[in-house]
Amino acid sequence: MNRTYGARAAAGALAALLVLAGCSSKAKDSDDGDKAAAGGVKTGDGVSGKTITLGALTDMTGVYATLGKSVTQAQQLYVKQLNAAGGVCGHTVDLAVRDHGYDPQKAVSGYTELEPKVLGFTQFIGSPFVAAVKQRIDGQDKALVLPQAWSSALLGSPYIRVIGSTYDIETMNAVDFLIKEKGVKKGDRIGHVYFEGDYGESALAGSKHIAKEAGLTVVEQKIKPTDNDMTAQVTALKKAGVKAVVISAGPRQAASLVGVAAASGFAVPVIGNNSAFAPQLLATQAGPALMKNYYVASPSLPIGADTPQAKKLVADYRAAYPKDALDNGIVAGWTAASAFGEALKKACSNKDLTREGVDKALLSLDAYDVGFGVTQDFSDPKAPSSRESVILQPDKSVTGGMKVVREAGASQAAEGYTPGA
Repeated sequence: MNRTYGARAAAGALAALLVLAGCSSKAKDSDDGDKAAAGGVKTGDGVSGKTITLGALTDMTGVYATLGKSVTQAQQLYVKQLNAAGGVCGHTVDLAVRDHGYDPQKAVSGYTELEPKVLGFTQFIGSPFVAAVKQRIDGQDKALVLPQAWSSALLGSPYIRVIGSTYDIETMNAVDFLIKEKGVKKGDRIGHVYFEGDYGESALAGSKHIAKEAGLTVVEQKIKPTDNDMTAQVTALKKAGVKAVVISAGPRQAASLVGVAAASGFAVPVIGNNSAFAPQLLATQAGPALMKNYYVASPSLPIGADTPQAKKLVADYRAAYPKDALDNGIVAGWTAASAFGEALKKACSNKDLTREGVDKALLSLDAYDVGFGVTQDFSDPKAPSSRESVILQPDKSVTGGMKVVREAGASQAAEGYTPGA
């Protein structure tokens, strides 16, 4: 990432927004305005004439700008291809995009603006921001949201559906890798650097759970999204004698942590959650250290995977956006848009393109495979769609800058864990 981004996710601001989020942006009629369209297909919010409008609340200018751009462009590419193939039920699909810059006020106001106009959301970046409007989504709006967020706090909603393993489960799989592949053993200390808020707290719950089972001690280092220099955290973890580090933050924080650790002779393995890496970092001074000692737990195979679907997506994305880098945000965006698209197609077959109809259609997808190594089960709103993680390692010689070092799998701790329990 080549710009400095600030994230103004202050606890006070979020608290105020939680109050605002309880207020509806529009009055809901008892029949929700549902209507029968041509051909007997029932429609409602977000369907006007021959257009289905979907929303995307993204971060193009904040702490996750690199991710947000890739996710959004992949979803725009999916929609373009869907429309070229005839759309859904004779309708053209339109994607309305709003950039919130990882700002809580902009995120909630963006949701308030788009919600009356859309059938649902193919992305909503930021666990704290999705949580801020969760009560509204569940209580009155009832629009399907596929967030680019993996906090376990989002589980249980019939309308907010986490794609892939939640951060707590993903972190268990990450620590399991450290134990089985990197020599971490009973009695050792591991560090955990994490963002304050839903993302970091969810990941921390996972590291604490598997640490208790494995006889490890977790040394915590809480940071803010605006903290970019990890020198103090490295110093503290080195002094504590940790044998490995988990980082649940953004790409910039991960690069600083790994780079500072390498410069200070603190050569322990570091593993991050899925949103803690961007391949653009390999061109920075931290690049060599990242390729040597950094790993990432991912909900799917990387963009450079050796599958027909991955190769086609790479070719199509390069053709559409020849100047942009390939990264795993493309996979995340494509997977979410594909799942939403599949739900739309099933809802069409059921002759019910209302919000309720699309949500019911998604519930019927219990073995959805978009071609990136992990099958998704959307049938239980109380559970993530998968408990598996793929362990990746940065490598600038491969497409997308990430190679697979452990195939998709779920640790024993993750398999037996109930998120939020």
